[in-house]
Amino acid sequence: MIDNYTPSWMTDELAELQRMVRRFVAEEVTPNQEKWREIGATDRNVWEKAGQLGILCPEISSEYGGSDGTFAHEAIIAQELCLTGDTSWRAGKQIHVIAAHYIARYGTDEQKRKYLPGLCSGKLIAAMGMTEPSGGTDLQNTRTKAIKDGAHYVINGAKTFITNGSIADIIILVTKTDPTQRAKGVSLFIFDTNTPGFEVSKRLKKIGLHGSDTCELFFGDCRVPADSLLGGIEGKGFYQMMEDLTYERALGGVNCAAVMEHALTVTTEYVKDRDIFGKKLFDLQTTRFTLAEVKTVATIARVFSDFVVGQKIAGSLTSDLASMSKWWNSDRQCEIVDRCLQLFGGHGYIMEYPIARMYADARIEPIYAGANETLKDMIGKNI
Repeated sequence: MIDNYTPSWMTDELAELQRMVRRFVAEEVTPNQEKWREIGATDRNVWEKAGQLGILCPEISSEYGGSDGTFAHEAIIAQELCLTGDTSWRAGKQIHVIAAHYIARYGTDEQKRKYLPGLCSGKLIAAMGMTEPSGGTDLQNTRTKAIKDGAHYVINGAKTFITNGSIADIIILVTKTDPTQRAKGVSLFIFDTNTPGFEVSKRLKKIGLHGSDTCELFFGDCRVPADSLLGGIEGKGFYQMMEDLTYERALGGVNCAAVMEHALTVTTEYVKDRDIFGKKLFDLQTTRFTLAEVKTVATIARVFSDFVVGQKIAGSLTSDLASMSKWWNSDRQCEIVDRCLQLFGGHGYIMEYPIARMYADARIEPIYAGANETLKDMIGKNI
């Protein structure tokens, strides 16, 4: 819906990727949305098919099974999933990519060779274990403990709101290896979900994103080998997370901008078809005013998020800029979807209509990857 616009970083290769992903989504993702919403999770088939096409972890080096891509490749895939209204696989895929990124960036060579090929092929599914029942934003105060015991660590604790929690094979798990410290006591582990003592409590019933599983997890005296410590050095976890949350927030801004475009598309189609007072709803000036404002905001959001993508590709993306994109685009997404829903009238409140699902799905965006209030405070401190 954005007129005559191509981001400066777009190439012929990326345009071909865009077309391939569009076909993949049409054939493998869109037809399964209702099934995934009913069962509350995606099935492994879509992961493996995406892996076969090289679109599961495109940024990972081909040495470890990836496609030697850049952040632009991941942004293209994220945009296509959001532009077609996927509310199931995209949430899990994003977490999977982020987990793989941690291993690629911070893992030992042995860890990369052990896990990345499976993550790229879809044979392994990953989750991120950060948030706990007692809190999520204060990662320095995590209560899940990993205590060294000879050649192993013994892990005890709980996590909640974990995407892919019931289907994941591995979890990038946030722990305290030194409970006496805050940031310096935090370490990350590559946790195998086959470990005795690990338990998926239940899939949580959410407001939206019903096709993506979100779970409570428990760790009771789970013994893991010492070589599952990410990077092999204790006390680096908090700093690793601070680096990679910039990645997640940049990707969140991309998602929200694309969802706004999708909201504009489905709403425009609806108002041009809907009869009211002997004419089409689109023929009312107030409707066109609303759509004009929606299109303007969606365009600004897309240009902003594409600028962030360009900065990430160039290696000059700052934490502040990624945070600005995430909070501004996620707040605008909630507003835009709400305004679009109003044009649907009563139909907008019925879950059979895409705008209703988008309304429910949108509300999590200002919360995850760092609550927007926290991000604005961080930005403000750096001014």
